Amino acid sequence: MNQLSIEDLRVSIAEQEIIRGLSLTMPKGEVHAIMGPNGSGKSTLAKVIAGHPDYKVISGTIEMDGENIMELEPDERSRKGLFLAFQYPSEIPGVTIANFLRAAVQARLPEGEELEATDYYAKLYEKMDLLEMDRSFTSRSVNEGFSGGEKKRNEILQLAMLQPKYAVLDETDSGLDIDALKVVAHGVNAMRGPDIGILVITHYQRLLDYIIPDHVHVMVQGRIVRSGGKELALELEEKGYERYETADVGEPAMA
Repeated sequence: MNQLSIEDLRVSIAEQEIIRGLSLTMPKGEVHAIMGPNGSGKSTLAKVIAGHPDYKVISGTIEMDGENIMELEPDERSRKGLFLAFQYPSEIPGVTIANFLRAAVQARLPEGEELEATDYYAKLYEKMDLLEMDRSFTSRSVNEGFSGGEKKRNEILQLAMLQPKYAVLDETDSGLDIDALKVVAHGVNAMRGPDIGILVITHYQRLLDYIIPDHVHVMVQGRIVRSGGKELALELEEKGYERYETADVGEPAMA
């Protein structure tokens, strides 16, 4: 089955349980959004999917197209087709964006196959134009001295170049003004299609005005407590999360 599947996931850090029996299925070709208040475990979930070593998985499974990826290192998960756009991207001084992306694309090719420079730059410039990025951007060090908007555009540029099977976008709208938000959303929407599943993690509804999700999930206290269509995001914007925060964490998710 072509889907990202999380089943009864429980995760802790420093002996504190953060994710408490979370289950989620995202078929390829769909865009799902996870919304929730601060401290609900949204970013923890993103990091655990990607294989961050600081978190202890107590129980549960994460499968990608039927394959359990729990024992794979982060780089192995990436080569399998998983992508994580960070909420706070790291700086890599001395490594240009052009060289960084070329190495990343090369790493995904079959062993012994070389990436042609002309093909690479043609694709790179095509994706940069999509994100309204100046060509001089390629000679800058990765995220060094970047504004918040530039960092997020760079994350989406990586997404567009790597063309993963599944992408997790961790609060991509964080720190963006409305113009940058529209450009980033345009880049994500251009990636949509039957060959990729996209999980958008956000605190606010405004991103979902531009990236229209197929399904919205409410995450509170480390669990999915409600799932619905795109209209659920509007309801959350109007009524907030309080009704879910005061509910018993043991209660089943509401349709």
